[in-house]
Amino acid sequence: MSKKYHVTTTVNGDDHEFLCEANQSLLDVIRDELMLTGSKEGCATGDCGACSVMLDGRLVCSCLVLAVEAEGKKIDTIEGMASETELHPLQKKFLELNGLQCGICTPGILIAARALLEKNPDPTETEVRYWLAGNLCRCTGYDKVIRSVLAAAAEMRGA
Repeated sequence: MSKKYHVTTTVNGDDHEFLCEANQSLLDVIRDELMLTGSKEGCATGDCGACSVMLDGRLVCSCLVLAVEAEGKKIDTIEGMASETELHPLQKKFLELNGLQCGICTPGILIAARALLEKNPDPTETEVRYWLAGNLCRCTGYDKVIRSVLAAAAEMRGA
């Protein structure tokens, strides 16, 4: 029987505790223990970005982070992006401008795009493309994704 570790963390503003094995990924705990299934496993090697979350304000691939490393840290997942009554402007623009297709990559792209807009509220198209380079999508061709991010940025700035 493998040893279980007790982890206390904050996820989307709520305190959480869970038990995990030393080699268990943060993605597995988020999905299987906390039942937050928005973050997806695309590759399990950190190459696709589908599992992107914010960990203490840093964009990470949760498939590459051990769950025990979340001790005392703040995690933000796609489930915490919208308020109880309203979608985040990025989510609205992705819907309006068809920035999503099958949805596997969308949560990771939205988390990464929000991280970008928090750092740079007025990015160029090149900056958006560079920032989202770690998020792979097999369906959209990226043009509608980029347009959605730029439109959301403009709306959030009040432009």
